[in-house]
Amino acid sequence: MTVHLGRDVALYVGARLGMVAVVTALLMLVNVPLLVALAVGVVVALPLSLFVLRGLRTRVARGLEERQAARNAEREKLRAQLRGES
Repeated sequence: MTVHLGRDVALYVGARLGMVAVVTALLMLVNVPLLVALAVGVVVALPLSLFVLRGLRTRVARGLEERQAARNAEREKLRAQLRGES
């Protein structure tokens, strides 16, 4: 099981926010107002992150799948104990 799920999620969120900040800063350098630059930064960062952060997004998804599989196994084990099975 992946032990670094929290780290991977934090890295992914930080990278997404960083992309928004970079796009916003670049637009502000060409004298685009802050709110407009921020809105465009959010819209542009979404599809850009799908390509740029593919590996990190895959690691996060794999970690979440492993965590869910472990939770399902534990739930089934507890249900079996409640039914009186070993």
